[in-house]
Amino acid sequence: MGGRGPSTTVPGVSTPVDPRTTWDLPAPGAMPRTAALEPLVTRVLAPNPSPMTLDGTNTYVVGAPGGGQAVLVDPGPDDPAHLAAVEAALAGRDARCVAVLVTHHHGDHAEAALPWGARFGATVAAADARVAGPGGRVLEPGERLHLAGTAVDVVPTPGHTADHLAFRLESGAVLVGDHVLGRGTSVVTSPEGDVLAYLESLRRVHDLGPSALYCGHGPELTEDPGAVLDFYLAHRAMREEQLLAALREGAATVDELVAVVYAEVPREVWWAAAQSTRATLAKLLAEGAVDGDLDGRVRRA
Repeated sequence: MGGRGPSTTVPGVSTPVDPRTTWDLPAPGAMPRTAALEPLVTRVLAPNPSPMTLDGTNTYVVGAPGGGQAVLVDPGPDDPAHLAAVEAALAGRDARCVAVLVTHHHGDHAEAALPWGARFGATVAAADARVAGPGGRVLEPGERLHLAGTAVDVVPTPGHTADHLAFRLESGAVLVGDHVLGRGTSVVTSPEGDVLAYLESLRRVHDLGPSALYCGHGPELTEDPGAVLDFYLAHRAMREEQLLAALREGAATVDELVAVVYAEVPREVWWAAAQSTRATLAKLLAEGAVDGDLDGRVRRA
C-alpha cells in the first residue's frame, strides 16, 4: 500500500510546492504497461490500480544487458496477466529470473514473491523472514548483492513499515518501494509506521544523491530526485504544523483533526489519513510537543 493526497490549506501554515507539478509526467491512468527505463531496468505495471496504489504496483526487472539473468523487485500481486507481462519482459531481455527482491511485506508488493520464486526457481529475499519464506534470504541493511551481472545495495528505509528496504543500482537509481511515490506522498500509518524513522530514511536516500527514483507506485522520477525528497521532508513538517494549528483552534481528537487537515482530500481515503495523523501525533507526543491520548483527546503541550 502506498498512499496519496494533495496538501490542504490550514490558516497560517504554508504549503510547500511539489516540484513534480511542472514535470512532464504521464497523467494518472496513462502509464504504459511495460517501459525500458535504462539499460539495467525494465518496469512492468501490475493491473491493480486504486486510490492507494495509484496506477498499480510497479514491478522492476533488473539485470545487466545481454547477461541472460535478471532480478525481479516487488513482484506485486499474484495475477496471471501481470505474470504474463513480467515473463514477456524477461523474454524481451532474453533473461531468466534468478532472484526476487521485496521492498516490504505489503501484499500489493509481496503477494507474488513466493509463488513466483517457486515458478522461476529463484531465491526470494526481503528484510522480513516471513516474506522471504522457507529457504529464502533475509537481507541485512547495507549489504551489497551481486546478482544478474550487476551490484545492488540494500538500503534500510524503515518508516512506511518497519521492514522497508530500498535498492540502489550501479547506475545511481534507487528503487524506493513505497518510501516515495511517483505522485502524491506516501502514507505512514499508526501503529505500523514510524514518522521519526521515516524522516531519517528520507534523509538517508537523499544523501545517496540518487540519479532517479523508481517508485513502487506512479511514474519514475528522473528530473530532480533530490527536489522531490526535499518536498517530502517539507510536506511532513507542514503536516506537523497543520496538526498543531488545528489543535490550537480547538480540534482535539484524531477524527476532528482529520476533518480539518484533510478537508480537501476525498473521504474515501480519510481512514488512511486518520492512521497517518496518529503516526504524526505519536512523533509529537514522543517529542513533548503535545500530550494526551491518541484514542481520546490530544492538546498542545
